[in-house]
Amino acid sequence: MARAQFTAALLLFAAVVMTAAEDPYLYFTWNVTYGVISPLGVPQQVILINGQFPGPVINCTSNNNIVVNVFNNLDEPFLLSWNGIQQRKDSWQDGVAGTNCPILPGQNFTYHWQAKDQIGTFYYFPSLGLHKAAGGYGPIRIHSRALIPVPFDPPADEFDVLISDWYGQSHQELTRFLDSGRRLNRPRGVLINGAAPAKAGDAPSFFMESGKVYRYRVCNVGVKASLNFRIQGHKLKLVEMDGSHTVQNVYDSLDVHAGQCFSVLVTADQTPRDYFLVASTRFQRREQSTTALIRYTGSNIPAAAELPPAPTTWAWSLNQWRSFRWNLTASAARPNPQGSYHYGQINITRTIQLASSTSVVDGKLRFSLNGISHRDATLPVKLAEYFGINAAVFQYNQINDVPPAPRAAVKIAPNVITAEFRTFIEIILENPEKSMQSYHLDGYSFFPAGMGPGKWTPESRRTYNLLDTVSRHTIQVYPSSWTAIMLTFDNAGMWNLRSENWDRRYLGQQLYISVLSPERSLRDEYNMPDNTILCGAVVGLPLPAPYT
Repeated sequence: MARAQFTAALLLFAAVVMTAAEDPYLYFTWNVTYGVISPLGVPQQVILINGQFPGPVINCTSNNNIVVNVFNNLDEPFLLSWNGIQQRKDSWQDGVAGTNCPILPGQNFTYHWQAKDQIGTFYYFPSLGLHKAAGGYGPIRIHSRALIPVPFDPPADEFDVLISDWYGQSHQELTRFLDSGRRLNRPRGVLINGAAPAKAGDAPSFFMESGKVYRYRVCNVGVKASLNFRIQGHKLKLVEMDGSHTVQNVYDSLDVHAGQCFSVLVTADQTPRDYFLVASTRFQRREQSTTALIRYTGSNIPAAAELPPAPTTWAWSLNQWRSFRWNLTASAARPNPQGSYHYGQINITRTIQLASSTSVVDGKLRFSLNGISHRDATLPVKLAEYFGINAAVFQYNQINDVPPAPRAAVKIAPNVITAEFRTFIEIILENPEKSMQSYHLDGYSFFPAGMGPGKWTPESRRTYNLLDTVSRHTIQVYPSSWTAIMLTFDNAGMWNLRSENWDRRYLGQQLYISVLSPERSLRDEYNMPDNTILCGAVVGLPLPAPYT
């Protein structure tokens, strides 16, 4: 009896310890509604979260559990996705059309994801259709755990800076425009945190105290434009991008391409007065700019009228990218240094060349990758795969690992390819067109080892940085150029590789990568959550056997 009581006590103690050791939970309840704002002088319907545009900040720490109950009060289906959050073993929380059935009007869904082994600056956004052009986005901060050293002193404060192009039309109008076969051209303007351009004497958006250092977390959450970010009279010390600590180079300005996030430290070391924070378009015939005001505490001197100029060529931007370096000695979310992962010494098992193209299919504009212009299936491809009915919904690997011949016929279909679990793969993103492009991969960070003009060849590998390129989740591809990324596909699930130029994504320039573990084990992937919304052909089907 005594032994039994002792054993029971031990089990109870272990349960208490395990419960106490579980990573903290943060809970959010978000109501999604329409609203009307006029940031550029024209009233426009936007998407609000809890009445806010941009939406509330998620301010968390590495490994926190984030629980967000989303109530859809729109008159159309809705989903949120979490740009740069890797959703380790859990693509069920990714919130895109290929992984989740939408939240129907008047319904709610609770996301539960973990900031597992991640730090840095990210954002969330509405992923269906062109909702992103109407707002619904907001910042995510992931701080290092207390015992993990950070390669800079704690700043006096942190500021979220969401920069975006802005078309000044509702997402319904933009959808009809694209569906009619036309292109999105120049936006109406640029916004900083959803606000109109500031003028000298306006209320400031940010305050700094002389002599102190501040962290600005900057994300380009826009539809398609690359944007240059700068602060009048101040230098920008780059410390983090897309969740990786960087070598702390100092810049006058930074190009932030669609979908990318940067953290910079700014020292309040200038004469106390107001200063303009500037964001302006890049690679357009006519530059469009916007401003926000920074005020030194206690000052009443207005900002100088002359704004710092933006760079003018994409060669400048390419050279800036080449200056970015991974901080090999800094820890990220774990105690071990970032540089302990030697990506340049891993053998490449497969090379996938993906080339974008623009074409007309059935009289309508379409964009494609290797000859397939993606359309969403009748239900999420992840659900079809999980329930074993994928053959009735989509076909795997309709594209080859090399682009088709120029002017080959384009097919509209769900574009899903497979990647063998835990293999190291090189992906070449080719942009044969005249416009700037940007790509994002859900579920991963990758190593952008190289980029350059012209067509990629195997000899291009001689130019790769195989030591300290910055691990990140979004990368640009310059006009008539290529970018090479490398990664190990060790996160089982269904993952969206997409153009971050939202008109191109909407009209087909995206695909899904299915990464399946042969073990069907909880070690590699979580089971479908109990609260998963079911739709289409899987409604009423018996549940598959769970992973063990």
